[in-house]
Amino acid sequence: MSRIRKLEIALVIGLIVSIVFCSVGSFASTCEGIRENVLRLHILANSDSKEDQALKLKVRDRILQETGDLFYAETKQGAEQKVSAQLDRVQHIAEDEIKRQGYEYPVQVELTNMFFDTRQYGEITMPAGRYDAMRVTIGTAQGKNWWCVLYPPLCLPAAEPEQELSQALTDEQVDLVEKNPKYEVRFAIVELWETLKEKLFG
Repeated sequence: MSRIRKLEIALVIGLIVSIVFCSVGSFASTCEGIRENVLRLHILANSDSKEDQALKLKVRDRILQETGDLFYAETKQGAEQKVSAQLDRVQHIAEDEIKRQGYEYPVQVELTNMFFDTRQYGEITMPAGRYDAMRVTIGTAQGKNWWCVLYPPLCLPAAEPEQELSQALTDEQVDLVEKNPKYEVRFAIVELWETLKEKLFG
């Protein structure tokens, strides 16, 4: 293969990479905006046993039933302030439900920043990366988790996803979270990049 031919191929490859990078770069920037404007709720079960997974859902239902006021805030900052002030209350509710179900597992409730893989909640997809979250860990916290979006309040049964999302996200961000990750390869690219960052820099 001639040197000129190799140069032409290199230029074509470079052009393709540049186009892909620009497309994914814009997509990644939109993902970052979503992560900055969302507060998540994360409940982690003691184990993957049938009993512990059922207990996790009992704790979830009790928290959602008794802390509905946490899900009504005008801004993410307002939601974080509400959650921060009610961590002890949420922990008491979780502990009480665990005892009611006949278990003695310890519970920890905290407002933290943590890594999530790309996840779907109903018709909504949240891109991978680090999010602020109210995290509830039960026992050894070695089981599968349950999560939802606390702000905007998508956890509530009566929540209208598009209406709630539009209060916290831009039109571009709403359009992104309504995409199906099976048909949007950029979700996988962003997840790969965010996972690599998490492993390298934690």
